[in-house]
Parts: sequence; structure tokens; C-alpha cells
Amino acid sequence: MAAPVKIGDILKSKGLINDKQLNIALIQHKVTGDLIGDVFVKLGFVSAKERGQILAEQSGIEFIDLDEYAISDEALSLVSKEVALKNEFVPLDVDDGKVSIGITEPGNIMAIDTVTRITKKQAKIYIVDRDSYYDTIEKAYYFLENPIYQQMEKIAGNVQQTGSPSGNELVSMTDMLIMDGIRKNATDIHLTPTPDVTQVFYRIDGVLQFGHCLPRAIHSGIISRIKILGHIDIAETRLPQDGAFSFEFLNKSYDLRVSTIPTIYGENIVMRILSGKGTLLRMEALGFDARDTGRIRNLFQKPFGVILVTGPTGSGKTTTLYSALREVNLLERNVLTVEDPVEYKLSFVRQTQVLDRAGYDFALAGRNFMRQDPDVILLGEIRDEETAKIAIRASITGHLVITTLHTNDAVTSIPRLVDLKVDKYLLSSSLLAIISQRLLRKVCNYCKTEYAFSDEERALFDEYGIDAKTGYRSTGCPRCNQTGYMGRTVIGEILVVDDEVKEMIYEGVSAPMIKEKAITKGMRPLKHHAMLKAAEGVTTIEEVLRVAG
Repeated sequence: MAAPVKIGDILKSKGLINDKQLNIALIQHKVTGDLIGDVFVKLGFVSAKERGQILAEQSGIEFIDLDEYAISDEALSLVSKEVALKNEFVPLDVDDGKVSIGITEPGNIMAIDTVTRITKKQAKIYIVDRDSYYDTIEKAYYFLENPIYQQMEKIAGNVQQTGSPSGNELVSMTDMLIMDGIRKNATDIHLTPTPDVTQVFYRIDGVLQFGHCLPRAIHSGIISRIKILGHIDIAETRLPQDGAFSFEFLNKSYDLRVSTIPTIYGENIVMRILSGKGTLLRMEALGFDARDTGRIRNLFQKPFGVILVTGPTGSGKTTTLYSALREVNLLERNVLTVEDPVEYKLSFVRQTQVLDRAGYDFALAGRNFMRQDPDVILLGEIRDEETAKIAIRASITGHLVITTLHTNDAVTSIPRLVDLKVDKYLLSSSLLAIISQRLLRKVCNYCKTEYAFSDEERALFDEYGIDAKTGYRSTGCPRCNQTGYMGRTVIGEILVVDDEVKEMIYEGVSAPMIKEKAITKGMRPLKHHAMLKAAEGVTTIEEVLRVAG
């Protein structure tokens, strides 16, 4: 019988790690005693999701991404949380007389036996990644055992009867609104007052979705509660205010940024949820194809220059930045970052976080990083003239600088930097590339149906020379919250600044002319990439038009 192939050898054969990384992982494995696969994840050489996918491939079992899977309450109710945790599995679904479960290790026979014995049903197994497993199981059972919708309805009913909420009811309602946002993986929570009620919306996958309708009498109390948490003046209702606080839930800390503005019906509040946790993927898994992935990898091997990642708020810039940073040889190059906040934690990277009250901002960090012997500098965002100039100066003194900027497309970043008083000669000399991106919602796999494109839709593909006859659309189902979409993928355009484009920047040539030249040199516009996604059945025409115009 042949010996099983070691996970390190599989990772090497796929080009995910090299000999030097393998040796470091083996050394740490001897010191800590951790499983070698877990050591690879802790060191940041592979992500937990990639480890799960390798284990699935190694064992011939299908992999499921829990971040894009809606777990069935029926399945959860069949097995207790204690039993699931003890045997390291998560119930996923009940279908056709079988119970689907997710396991983190292929050889987990105990999980299969336990499920079969308790449910009297056959077990169908899938591989899931270890990080998502613990996070998912805690959330799933908490909300099964604590039906917050019923609790919120009870509080709302009491308020309607009494006319005013108690202090405990205000605290509970505020906490449950935030917990529901975390449950739905929302990025923002909107509390909007109207003459009769308060409407609650959640931004999920980049789109606002209706959440709750609360009695008007509870609005001012919730606003005051959030203001107190965010260290905001509760007496000031006439001016916009900002604040922040941390929310502890299921042994995890979530940072929330609070913004208030006065409206004709009272104060409107938006809370941005920053989980501080994300799955760090490789470029291909984000949605970039082989062509663009190769170009990005080549750019991040450069010894000096500026690479910009641009797009609106919530377009995944930071995720792309860190995925690309994994392409840098972190064992041989000193990488320093300043972020607001630190969203991903990477081994062998010296990460710092903006602290406004201490005066530590992007500009101050950029100035002092030069004394830390850096090879690569990551500035979380260019927000002002000083930070822009520091980024340019650092790049022309022999450092690779990667940073983000809020612009609509790649080319408009150039006049934006000029507007920030960056010298055209220095800009043209230092700029390596601009990556502009958006996030498209992916069509729901559970309710999608194939259909033939109309003549009008085929004309959209013909514009980019794409031959597409059929695509997918979704009707909406409980798993996707009736939206027809689940999860997101990236679309991007990459402007590589070669000698000809450098000359155009220095001469002050208009952005449309630079864009035209870039397209002739191989830059694929955002909409072109989006149409390819629709042709592949990843998304819909409607979603392409919503995001890319």
C-alpha cells in the first residue's frame, strides 16, 4: 500500500509554498507540536480555506465554502451543539433522506457514525475549512437557540402598548440589531427615522436590504444608546457626528464606526461593521483570471515604484492589496504597513494601525517608516496631499509602495493625484500600475436557471467580441434571502504604466486619451471583465449593468 502524500508535498507541487517556507513550517511544527497543515495557515503561507480545499482534493471529498453556504435550521435541530463540537462536524442540510455535514479532517469517522446513530439518516460528508467551521457553528447554534426576530417583535409590541421602552429593552434592541447585522454578514446598518416608524436596512453584498420596522417611540432611545457606546455627545442633535466602539459577540470583537446626521424626522445613523477577520485568498480566488493574475504578480515583484488599487468604498481594495502582498517574498523583504484598521493579520509583516487621538496617521507613519529599513511599504489609503507626496518620495528612493485611492476607474487616478499637488514628473517616474476594481454579486447556485439571451443582451456581448448565447438568472430563495444572489466576485482593469504612458502623464495628456492608449496596449475595461463574468454564468446581465454601467 502506497504511503499517503504529505500535505507539504502537495502544496509544493501546486506552487503554493516553496522549500524555504516548508523548512520554516517544519521547524515551527517541532516547537509547537501543531499539525503541519495548521502551521502553514498560522504562518500565512496558505489560508485556512486553501488548506481545506487541498484536504478535499487529497481525499476525493467535495469542499464547501461556509462563507457562501446557508445552513438549514432543520439540520441544526437534529444534533446538539455539544455533540457537533465534540465530534468536529457541522450539520449543513437535510435532503432526500440524508443529512449533509461538514468536517475539517477527511478521516473523521466519528462524525459520520455519530450523525447516523442520532438522526437515523445516512450522512453525506463535505470538507470545510477549520477557521470558518468554528465561526459558523457558534453563530448557527446561537441564533437557533436565540430567535432574535421573536425577541425584537416582543419588545416592539411592548413599546407600542406602553408608549416608551425601558432601559433594558433599549439595550437589548440595540444589541440585537447589531447581532442581526453580523449574522447577515452586513457591512453597514442604517437606522432611518420616518414620521411613523424607524426603518432598519442592512447593506449586504453591496446592496441595501430591508431588515426591520420599529415603533417610532423607540428611535430616540436607540440613537442615545448608540451615541453613548460611540462616545458621541447625546445632547447634540443638530450637527453630524462621528464615533466608534467595539462590540463583543461570541468571543469575537467587532469594530463599529458610527455616523449621525440630522434629518427632518430626527437623527439618521449608519454603523459600519468591521469584523477584523477575513479569509485571505489568492488572486485567482478573488475573481481575477489567469491573464490579470499574471500581470499583478509581475508588478508585485518590482523592487520600487507605486502600485495603486482604486475603487469606491466597499469594493474590496484592501482584500486585493493583501492577496497581492502574499506574492511578495515576505521572508526576504521587510514589509511595513499602516492601516485603518488592520483587517488581515499576516506573519512576517510589520503591521501598524492608525491612532488619531495619538496623532498617528498615514502621513506620520510614512515619514517614520523610512528609518525602519523597509523594502515594501503599504499605506492603507491616500487621503491627503501630504500622504500622496510621501508615497511618491518613498518610491523614488528605492521602495515598493502599495496603497489605495478612491476613484471611479484606473485612469482618473492620475488627475486625482495631480489634484493632490503631486509633481507630474515625479508621478510619471514612480507610478508602476493602477488596478481599478468593483465587486459583482454572484448568482445564487440554489435557485438559478439557465435561459437564452435576448437580441438586446447579445448585442452587449458583441460590443466586446464575446460569443454568448445563454446565461443564468435567479428567482430568489430562502438561502439567498430572496435576492437571487449569494457571495461576490471581483472585476478589475489594470493600467500598466509603461514608458509611453509615463510620457503622456508628464505631458499632461487628458485621461480619456490615456485610457484609449492603455486599451490598445491590452488594458481590459471594467465592463468588459464584467461581461465575461456574465457569459461564464457567474453573474447576471442585470448585475453587470448595476455595477459597471
